[in-house]
Amino acid sequence: MAHKKPFHVMIIPTLGCPSSCSYCWSSDERSPIMTMETVKEMVEWLQTFRDDPITFTFHGGEPLLAGPDFYREALSLITEGLRPRKIAFALQTNLWKMTPEMAQVLAEYRVPIGSSLDGPKDLNDLQRSAGYFDKTMAGYEIARAHGLSVQFICTFTSYSIDFKEDIFNFFLENGLTLKLHPALPSIKSDDPDQWALAPVKYGDLLVYLLDRYLENMDDIEVRNINDLCRCVFTGRGTVCTYVDCMEDTFAVGPNGTIYPCYRFVGMEEWAMGNVRDRPTVADLAGSEAGKRMRAFKDMVDRECKSCRHIRYCRGGCPYNAIAPSGGELLGVDPHCIAYKRIFDEIADRFNKEIFGSMGMGSACLSSGPSEGAKPGMMALIQKIISS
Repeated sequence: MAHKKPFHVMIIPTLGCPSSCSYCWSSDERSPIMTMETVKEMVEWLQTFRDDPITFTFHGGEPLLAGPDFYREALSLITEGLRPRKIAFALQTNLWKMTPEMAQVLAEYRVPIGSSLDGPKDLNDLQRSAGYFDKTMAGYEIARAHGLSVQFICTFTSYSIDFKEDIFNFFLENGLTLKLHPALPSIKSDDPDQWALAPVKYGDLLVYLLDRYLENMDDIEVRNINDLCRCVFTGRGTVCTYVDCMEDTFAVGPNGTIYPCYRFVGMEEWAMGNVRDRPTVADLAGSEAGKRMRAFKDMVDRECKSCRHIRYCRGGCPYNAIAPSGGELLGVDPHCIAYKRIFDEIADRFNKEIFGSMGMGSACLSSGPSEGAKPGMMALIQKIISS
């Protein structure tokens, strides 16, 4: 029997959001909320699109604006309509609209939740809007009380990077898993780079977090470092930034329009089709947006072929590379500088630890870092393998 290749569908019930984060580029207060008819059309499209396992992530905007009745019906329609296929769900939310009723619906389908906190309350609310922290933590308590798994994404900006120690300590002291994003230039702002984290500083941050993680490995998990290490250790990309996402990731907007990723939703030049038309894999690939995504992949093969990390980096995120330039292919993901920095750091530390840093031959395995050296990697490898 042929091996089935899972793919990812991101459902965007609305681009509306009650928050007003300073660096946001993806919300639209005029956005409608997805109808159940569109959900049905999406399920019917997927019944014949690909016969593979699917992970559905509800994203936004703020997806909980759709309300508990939407999720009660949508989760049932998707599960029943695509049976017996293997289905998984996830949801990304600021948790403001979390209620006991909503939590009960999500718990029934074991939906893990991703949310967002940028660190301690004052710093978080400065970046994400006044009152954000308390509203999110109130929703977090409701979710946890109903047995839902919640992990937080922390966005580092040009401002908050100066408080990286405070931010790391906040996650450490509160027993929270740390997953981070660099703030991106906003294509909807008159000053797109105001909050954006410069690639060089992003690289410095990743190395800093690697060191802090190794020093506190028993007390915190830094998801990004785990993922980056897996890339190096396995020789393949393990999260969407570092894989060929084309043809394996799609987003469905509120009106049923299909895009390459949730980041493109609402940008009509990146529309690939609509669920009501039941497009095939070939139809999506042949759309103008599909062709531009393929052109990015081809450019990576040319421009990055001599890079030691090409197998598991793949030029980074296509959105980062081509959305700010209006779709023009000017280069790979601008965060390439940061990716190389951390990939080099992980690979070089690993090799030094394996083959010894004091001139030992390759047959001599070091049991750990020498005195005064940076923390070793072997314990982290063991943690990743066992997790």
